[in-house]
Amino acid sequence: MNKKFVTVFGSSIPKENDEEYKIAFKLGEIFARAGLNVCTGGYQGIMDAVSKGCTQNGGEAIGVTLDIYNSIPSKYLTKEIKCKTLFERLTNLIQIGDAYVVLQGGTGTLVELAIVWEFINKNMIEEKPIAVHGEMWRDITDLMEKQIVREKRKTGLVKKFLDINELANFIADSLK
Repeated sequence: MNKKFVTVFGSSIPKENDEEYKIAFKLGEIFARAGLNVCTGGYQGIMDAVSKGCTQNGGEAIGVTLDIYNSIPSKYLTKEIKCKTLFERLTNLIQIGDAYVVLQGGTGTLVELAIVWEFINKNMIEEKPIAVHGEMWRDITDLMEKQIVREKRKTGLVKKFLDINELANFIADSLK
């Protein structure tokens, strides 16, 4: 049986002692112990943390990197997929994921959430679990859900969590 992959989106900024880094590391650890692998944008910050947590606990970590970034890929990747364009990178991140998790991040992370959500909402890809962590994403997704209701589209596609253990359990249970 092929192990499933969870694509995790998040900021490249957090450092090892930051709370966001620790949360992402824990998430990677929980996923590996649940028999899941991770896929990220492949660089530092949250991407590094989730890859480290996963690989140090027996999982795989695919990093989908982009040639135009002058960044160092995470040393915890078990596989790197190098892309030439942002669209190619986003396509790979979406295709590899059997589920999606959105952690702390900025506009790049917002774009990733929006694309996954849009593709599922418009039936461009099959419905897969999407989970966001933190108050910021809860507030953003609550606002969007109001618009989605007005547009008479499917609501409830994005599950919101403040506790990383609950989020991890939701994803793991969804992929069983």
